[in-house]
Parts: sequence; C-alpha cells; structure tokens
Amino acid sequence: MMKMKGIGYWATTSIVALELLAGGVTDLVHGRTSLVAGQPVAEVLEHLGYPAYLLRILGVWKLLGAIALLAPRFPRLKEWAYAGEFFAMTGAAASGMVRGKDDPGTLIWPPLILAVLTLISWVLRPQSRILGALFPTSALA
Repeated sequence: MMKMKGIGYWATTSIVALELLAGGVTDLVHGRTSLVAGQPVAEVLEHLGYPAYLLRILGVWKLLGAIALLAPRFPRLKEWAYAGEFFAMTGAAASGMVRGKDDPGTLIWPPLILAVLTLISWVLRPQSRILGALFPTSALA
C-alpha cells in the first residue's frame, strides 16, 4: 500500500512539476509558444483580458514552485507551491469559464485537471514533505 502511495505521489508530482517548469519557461519567453497544439499563451492571456506583463510574474513563480516541489526539505515552501499552483489553476479555469465562451473546453478542463493532480500530489506526499500535523491533538483537546 505504501509503495502504491509513493508511486502515485511521484507520478502526480512529476506531472505538476513538469507543467510548472514548461509553463514557467513558456511564460518567461512571453508565451509565444503554443499550448499543447493550441494557441500561444500570450494570445490566450490577451483573450482573457489579462496584461502581457503578467506572464513574466507567473513564469518566475512557476519555476520557483517547481523547484520547491522537487527539492528535498523545505516543507513550508512546498505548502506555498502547492497552494500557489492550486489557486493559479482554479483561477485559470474560472477565467476560462467567464471569458472563454468560444472555446470553453480547452480553457477550463486542462487547468481543472492540473488542479486535481496538484491536490492529489499534496494528499499523497510522504511524511518527510509534510509541514506538520493538520489537526494537532493538543488543539483538539
């Protein structure tokens, strides 16, 4: 059972980290490359009504998030990376729902799937990557 949990953790974490790395690099080169056979990221961002400079900010954050998820230790930083990726992906899906009326499938489902994978990775993380008890027993007493 523990082996399956470890495999699940590393599978989901690898996908999330790869997305963060690829997305970060894409954003830093100003989104001129295509999303998996789709529109360039800069065009999607413009269509959703966001300024182009946001790509550089997101690019740096994504690269730092990937490093935080893959590096040993630093559990608090990992929590921030998980939270940031989850908020970014659910925010992207929400933006797609509101502004992506012409192509909702490609603007909503991919970020929602990545948000779920991020959540699964967080749930399956090994004890060494957990900040502390979610509900300390002393707080419940």
